[in-house]
Amino acid sequence: MSQPGTTSAPGRTPAWRYAIGMFGTSIPINMIKGSMILFYVDILGLDVRAYGVVMVIYAVIDAFDNPLLGHLSDRTRSRFGRRRPWLLVGAPMLAACMIAFFSAPASLQGIGLLLWFAVFAILCEAFDSMLNANYGALLPELYPQERDRAVANSLRQGFQLVALVISLAVTPLLTTKVFGTEETTEGFQITAIIYGAVALVVIVIMALGARENPRYSTREQPLLLRSVWSIVRNPMFWTVGLTGACYGIAMALVLSGIQLYVRYSLGLPVENALYLQGIVILISAGGLAVWTRVVARRGALWTWRLAFAVLAAGFAALFFATDLVTAIAAGVLVGAGWSGMLATNDLIVARVLDADAARDGEHREGLFLSAFGFFSRLNGIVTGLALTSLGVFFGYNSGDDPGTDTGLAFRVYLCVYPFVLTAIGAIAARLISVPIETPPVAAAPVEPPPAGPMNESAAEGDR
Repeated sequence: MSQPGTTSAPGRTPAWRYAIGMFGTSIPINMIKGSMILFYVDILGLDVRAYGVVMVIYAVIDAFDNPLLGHLSDRTRSRFGRRRPWLLVGAPMLAACMIAFFSAPASLQGIGLLLWFAVFAILCEAFDSMLNANYGALLPELYPQERDRAVANSLRQGFQLVALVISLAVTPLLTTKVFGTEETTEGFQITAIIYGAVALVVIVIMALGARENPRYSTREQPLLLRSVWSIVRNPMFWTVGLTGACYGIAMALVLSGIQLYVRYSLGLPVENALYLQGIVILISAGGLAVWTRVVARRGALWTWRLAFAVLAAGFAALFFATDLVTAIAAGVLVGAGWSGMLATNDLIVARVLDADAARDGEHREGLFLSAFGFFSRLNGIVTGLALTSLGVFFGYNSGDDPGTDTGLAFRVYLCVYPFVLTAIGAIAARLISVPIETPPVAAAPVEPPPAGPMNESAAEGDR
């Protein structure tokens, strides 16, 4: 095995080439998350209690397979790199499982429908985890300096927002008007085939162009138990992970419930979700450049705290919307806060990864990011429980048994629950400190940093 000093530095990966991968990874999973309740519960009649049980099981499985996939990626040694093989395998598998997810036979009912939903929901999430563990781990490796990292991250979040316009805002139009109707499933299957093919092509283009640092593959392969123990003993893993989960779970609720919010709370046809989601996403895309400039001037931590507060305010405003116009007005504020979280959340996590690599001399970004993913994977449990709660409090059990106050039910689901989560996150963010930017030499083994407070808050205090 060659030594770090004998390996040549890789060529620079253009930021756009890396960033476009976010477009491919976002389309499949966001169509799934954004349409699964409408498809399985409202159209096919799956009971929300059965849905909630599956989502809890799915979240538990995903919470454990995610770190394992990240660890296997960290230990991969091949002439194609550590991350690329997983990306090239995961992309076609996710596309195939997504198509199957939206191809449930019309004859399925009861336990048959439940099993089809459970199997393909879990498989889709597993292959999405495989893709994102490897794609996310490339960010700190390809762009060690925070300014370069912020640009690449903003570009990839921009591509994600374009994917969201398609997979969330345009999907209701395609599935219920262009390729199908509001009461049939054919439109979902056709749309899934198109999205799967596009995602596969984009991810392959990104993976083949990513120039991994060969020095990272020449190090000793990290051991699972030792690495996990080191991560769970890191206080920042818990503080940053749980706080970030408040944002991730809130957005998972929004993505899964927006179409039913439009149908029941606003009393409009589902295709009107196009306008509400489209405005929110466009505002988020336009705000990325602004938030990136704020990061450059005030730092990632300060900007992250502000974005949390703006997002919470947006959910509060959305609760009081009574028609499409007022919902769009509130959505502008939601989009602004969401844009700030997109621009900063991954930068906060990357600071923690940098500090871990500098301290221990091991690059285990795949495992560390997947461990952080444990918290975001809790959204499956929370969304399942949140949907089940609508049956308890408002009588909504399915499209066949919607209860007597469905409008308020989905107003609570889409606005109240996310507001509570983001308000908690905004408060917690005020209490968190993260390491100052780690220089690029962190890519090589270094001595442990000297004792003392080395966090951004302290650095800001010196300015």
